[in-house]
Amino acid sequence: MGNNDREPQLAQTANNDAFVAFERVQKSYDGETLVVKDLNLSMPKGEFLTMLGPSGSGKTTCLMMLAGFETATHGEIKLDGRQINNIPPHKRGIGMVFQNYALFPHMTVAENLSFPLEVRKIGKSDREGKVKRALDMVQMGDFGGRRPAQLSGGQQQRIALARALVFEPELVLMDEPLGALDKQLREHMQFEITNLAHELGITTVYVTHDQTEALTMSDRVAVFDDGRIQQLAPPDELYESPDNSFVAQFIGENNTLAGTIKEISDDVCLVELDDGGLIDAKPVNVSQPGERTTISIRPERVEVDITKLGENAHTLDAEVLEFIYMGDVFRTRLRVAGRDDFIIKTRNSADQRRLKPGEKIKIGWLPRDCRALDAV
Repeated sequence: MGNNDREPQLAQTANNDAFVAFERVQKSYDGETLVVKDLNLSMPKGEFLTMLGPSGSGKTTCLMMLAGFETATHGEIKLDGRQINNIPPHKRGIGMVFQNYALFPHMTVAENLSFPLEVRKIGKSDREGKVKRALDMVQMGDFGGRRPAQLSGGQQQRIALARALVFEPELVLMDEPLGALDKQLREHMQFEITNLAHELGITTVYVTHDQTEALTMSDRVAVFDDGRIQQLAPPDELYESPDNSFVAQFIGENNTLAGTIKEISDDVCLVELDDGGLIDAKPVNVSQPGERTTISIRPERVEVDITKLGENAHTLDAEVLEFIYMGDVFRTRLRVAGRDDFIIKTRNSADQRRLKPGEKIKIGWLPRDCRALDAV
């Protein structure tokens, strides 16, 4: 169930009246190394899709090809059924928002917003109405006469967003637009951008390396690594049901244990851990006995009070190494199966026991919460 198994399905859906479609797209800058490898991706109208991945994974290159600032080496990019590979950026009708805002410093806010309308030969009276409406959308209606230098970072980002929306595009692309903002403002803007996109029915492609941002804002997330989409799914599916070890590790906090497949059937496999213990797991992208595997289990799925789990639970011995009070949760680091980096998270409640370093405990989880993934 890794990326290679998903690609034929994505290739199939790419032709079904998608609003945005990448079909077998490749990109190389030097004629040898592919930074985007055989990408198939389709988006319906009105979707908010995030391209998420580490630096160099290919996500920004995909955005730049869609915008027209980069050219695909191979394959087709379509917008509303029309191939746009050879259409210049200014004729694609796409709004863009960048991290550095890219506002003209010598122009007022209103002039910045009016500029893309002038380029499109829209008359003065229509321009004024559209500028006012766009500023009102981002709650900046009183700031039309100011220059960018007179605005805070958050205000500048709002203006950059308004400028991308002012000519009423059907598609908006955002490249790390909130990266320069502080945490509180960034979280506020995440909420505003998502709400605005859904209210206006705008199709949005958003690029970030911030997993929390991707999970919070998106209808679906495409997780990139090494020029390929490793998994394309809604946020909860990515977190709860990762297709491979890269996605499990990249999205959220994750515990791993190494082992070997002993037995396998359609819905369960028996894994012998490297320290000798045996556990059941859900087989995801493993296929036969003798194969090495990485077991994946989320910290909040692990129970300290194993009586809550019933008789199907797996239990392992653990030693408490570190207990951290984080307000709403307790985060405890354990030594489990020879590893010192096993994390559990427990809710801060009146009946939740605080563990002490050096304490020996038993932990447990249900087999359905444990996934046998590719070995790392």
